[in-house]
Amino acid sequence: MMKKITYTKFLALMIAFLGAISGHGQTTLAEGDIAITGVNVDDPDAFSFVLLVDVSNGTTISFTDKSWLATGGWRLNGAGNTNAEGIVTWTATSNLSCGTEIIITDTFSNTYSSLDFAGNPVGTATETEGGFALAGGGDQVIAYQGSLTSPIFIYAVHVANNNGWTDATDNNNSAVPAGLTDGVNAMAFRRDNSIYNRSVTSNQALILNAVADATNWSGHNTTRQTLGGAIGYTCASAGSCVSTVTWNAGAWSNGTGPDLTMEAIIDDTYNTGVNGSFRACSLTINASDILTVANGTFIEVENDVTVDGEIRVTTQGNFVQNDALGTFTVNPSGTASVNKVTATKQNWLYYTYWSSPVTGETIADAFPNTDGDRRFWFNAANYIDADGNDVDDNNDDWNYALGGVVMSPGVGYAAASGRLGLYPGTDSANFIGPYNTGDISTAISFNTLNIAGSWNFIGNPYPSAIDFIAFQQANSTIIDGAAYFWSQSLPPLNTNPGNQVNNFNQNDYATFTVGSGGAAGANGIIPTQYIPSAQGFFIAGLSNGNATFTNAIRMADGTSNTQFFKNANSKKNASIVDNKIWVNLTSDNGIFNQVLMAYVDGATNGNDGMSYDAPKVLASESAILYSKIENSDKIFVIQGKAPSDLNENEIIDLGFKTSIDVPTSYTLSIAQLQGGFLNNNSVYLKDNLLDKTHNLSDSDYTFTSEVGEFNNRFKIVFTDKALSTDDINSNENSLTIIELNDNQVNFKTSNGLSIKAVTIYDLLGRQLYNFKGKNNNSETYELSSLKSTIFIAKVELSNGITVTKKAIKK
Repeated sequence: MMKKITYTKFLALMIAFLGAISGHGQTTLAEGDIAITGVNVDDPDAFSFVLLVDVSNGTTISFTDKSWLATGGWRLNGAGNTNAEGIVTWTATSNLSCGTEIIITDTFSNTYSSLDFAGNPVGTATETEGGFALAGGGDQVIAYQGSLTSPIFIYAVHVANNNGWTDATDNNNSAVPAGLTDGVNAMAFRRDNSIYNRSVTSNQALILNAVADATNWSGHNTTRQTLGGAIGYTCASAGSCVSTVTWNAGAWSNGTGPDLTMEAIIDDTYNTGVNGSFRACSLTINASDILTVANGTFIEVENDVTVDGEIRVTTQGNFVQNDALGTFTVNPSGTASVNKVTATKQNWLYYTYWSSPVTGETIADAFPNTDGDRRFWFNAANYIDADGNDVDDNNDDWNYALGGVVMSPGVGYAAASGRLGLYPGTDSANFIGPYNTGDISTAISFNTLNIAGSWNFIGNPYPSAIDFIAFQQANSTIIDGAAYFWSQSLPPLNTNPGNQVNNFNQNDYATFTVGSGGAAGANGIIPTQYIPSAQGFFIAGLSNGNATFTNAIRMADGTSNTQFFKNANSKKNASIVDNKIWVNLTSDNGIFNQVLMAYVDGATNGNDGMSYDAPKVLASESAILYSKIENSDKIFVIQGKAPSDLNENEIIDLGFKTSIDVPTSYTLSIAQLQGGFLNNNSVYLKDNLLDKTHNLSDSDYTFTSEVGEFNNRFKIVFTDKALSTDDINSNENSLTIIELNDNQVNFKTSNGLSIKAVTIYDLLGRQLYNFKGKNNNSETYELSSLKSTIFIAKVELSNGITVTKKAIKK
């Protein structure tokens, strides 16, 4: 399962200490510093929470039933504001200890009682914004500090429907608030009246872990639950462990192994691939002993790590520390390393995007076999792209990463392999040093001159996978909602765009969006929300500032780091609710492109920003497949749309562009389908140029093309009768084509339908003109390049039908 969140920070501890000795002041809380332990939706509204840190007199926590958007921010009501629901603010009126449980209940007069589990008053609760009312159709209680415009989220629960965390489509649904993670410091339970079963009531790390597990909750849709209980909660002292367990002679001293309350001592060789993953309160590795975190396994430590022997994390292993104040100490006799192996490379000069998971590693030590002119860092402050072609205007963005430079945590680096390797083959990097842990900030640059995006090259700084969605949400005012990953598969050519003589094919970027999901780059592998250890990636900055990585987003499990990409070349259908379709473009000379259309909550037909609609940045000029969004001049690799848009009348426009001037065979195919509608309906491809409708569910579609840009040639439809072509020669009253003076040609309908687009082809099928209509039933265009010739006009009407007619320009 997912890791437990960090629940203390230095500032929070200092403020709590000062408050304790002075009797006043506010304790600054972090994610998981409280846990909501119960919610009653049936009147009277009530909820309970337990403190997992000491808080001082005057500390306030706000609780709201407002809905949080997946892209960040609160859902607005019809009046364009957030006051559709309300806020209850709790204030401590004395210093309170970790383990105190508070029950807040509506007294039906916009006032609330605030009692402990024994019924004694503890603090005060006030409705500071009217409208707090929990609904049986689904609702949420979200705890935060700070203002409504700049909240710092602490914990959240969603109850009363089967949707769980989705998106803020209405007041009854919500996305997981920024910086929180479902199953870690957020929990969803389907009953109206819900309560944690108090299966764990001691040690704050274990309490947090248990409360976030929905299987430890019970409830009823019509019967209110009794919040609180006869058993109170107890907390361990900060950083303390209740017992010690030792690994020696092939066995744990207690027979079962450690948990988050126990110090673990490694006094013999231990390999998690053989002996199993484990969690511990703290960890010590004795001198001469080796601890290996194998592929597909994990170790999670709540507090400190001391290395007198050796610890090794393999390429697909996860090593996590939870507490932001937890230390990682490598003594003189000890060694800590993280080894990362790349995917197969075709050539030594192919690049990998890296980020150091350790402290103090130099460029030369991390990449000892790489030529000095093949190691780079990206200066985002120098990146200026005023013409929107995703290439730096003055070629000063990429800089050499000198061998003696220490790699900065959170920064991305690009490095080729050594020349002496055997390729095709894998490459590896071995990072040696104390593991990075705690809060790590990296600078983000933004410039309004950058039309296509202010690109920043950052990276995962930990020896574990991270959750990109949680990271982006926690930094949503600083970075946009899409990540771009280099998945090099094609060689450099002088025909590719860029500032060098030979440039790599920039279609090799794979893309992931927080709202719609991921689309593959040239290697055909789809990224997920989990970014592996030591992985560098590009994001677009939204403002100048710092993006902060925290232990909150680290993954303690055996799967999130096992495979950054998952194969998408089979037509295996997934069983997830959201309907998504991935379409591949391939060719007989090595072209690969993929687009994703995702029908997800929060998306619309328009451009919803990078969280849902990811531009196909840095696109190659050879051959590309993309989607188009009305009223946007961008092309997209990922497009999100509303789930309500998907029905048998849905039409998906695919754009195609090629500059390949040699005979080439192209293929369009379904890479993957997901969701009930797409699994149960055939997918058809409409080729408007050739007037063909092909069942793409049964077989791939192969075609040839002239050089050019074809934004109206291909459409995905879900019925073979959609977009049927009418021969209007048999119905001459439907449309007329009239040649006027000065090379002007008029197109006019007589059935009340407006003209969306007119495309003109010659008899060889070459596109000569592509006009966009103005939603009138009569449009006039200049066809000056046409001489005395026969041409073919394809006219797209407002009802989605495309009609074709031959005409003669004299």
